[in-house]
Amino acid sequence: MTEQTWTPLEIEAEQAGGAQELVDRLTALGGELDSLLVQEKALVFRGFDVPADDLDDVLGVVLPRRLAYVHGNSPRTKVGGNVYTSTEYPPEFTISMHNEMSYAYAWPARLAFYCQIRPGGGGATPVLDAARWLESLDDEVREAFAGGVRYVQNLHDGYGLGKSWQATFETDLQEEVERFLDGTGAIWKWKGDGGIRVESVRPATTRHPVTGAEVWFNQADQWHPAGLGDDTAAALAQILPEDELPQNVTFADGSPIPEAYVAQIRDRGLEHAVDVDWAQGDLLLIDNVLLAHGRRPFTGNRRVLVAMSD
Repeated sequence: MTEQTWTPLEIEAEQAGGAQELVDRLTALGGELDSLLVQEKALVFRGFDVPADDLDDVLGVVLPRRLAYVHGNSPRTKVGGNVYTSTEYPPEFTISMHNEMSYAYAWPARLAFYCQIRPGGGGATPVLDAARWLESLDDEVREAFAGGVRYVQNLHDGYGLGKSWQATFETDLQEEVERFLDGTGAIWKWKGDGGIRVESVRPATTRHPVTGAEVWFNQADQWHPAGLGDDTAAALAQILPEDELPQNVTFADGSPIPEAYVAQIRDRGLEHAVDVDWAQGDLLLIDNVLLAHGRRPFTGNRRVLVAMSD
């Protein structure tokens, strides 16, 4: 296995910076922006010091068709027109590597991260070549996942562990949830307590539509109870049976995924990731199929926003 040599392409401000210089440079690239992102996998725009009030102008160029975070599984807050806070887990925790919504029927093609408040310490966004992630796994693990994975969600009706179905699907109407799920190949049913159970079988890898590269593309390690850590998983097991957990994952045939596989996937992803450190006003644009991302622990008041597009 070759050593990791890839890093994102950094693009520095040349003049006074600011949103207008960045918009002008992005606009000048035109259609070349798409090919540059595929070639480089990630672009980091530094020194432009984009103010939060001007973020929409920049996102209008890099993400012309911003998507809502419908069927998203992580806790976050909507702060603008399809702009969200990044995952709101406590700062002392690492968020392991993942491609955004790789568990879903459809996923965003690209993501933009914007640093509104620089963390006091730590808080990098690690990014990982997803083809290298796949390559780094033992043959035994890759072969075990060849048939795909089954994701299971138990979404409550406003009170319970995990996210509610209202927050997950950004609606209070059951018929809108049903209409969304009917087009995804998922199996779902409403429960007597007002919640909903959703099961979806998805592949463990996918291929990039332009390069054809095969990449590791699932969130088995994040959905598996073992990915929560021993103490949290043990506490949840005392509260709920496995089939009632807010989210869970098995192999496609329903057989359990060994904890050792989960640990290998998580650890090798983090091992091969490249950290993107933040300064206030920085922007990171990534290809969501070619790259996975995560979050390092931090101190202080880190605030990173994220938006997605097809």
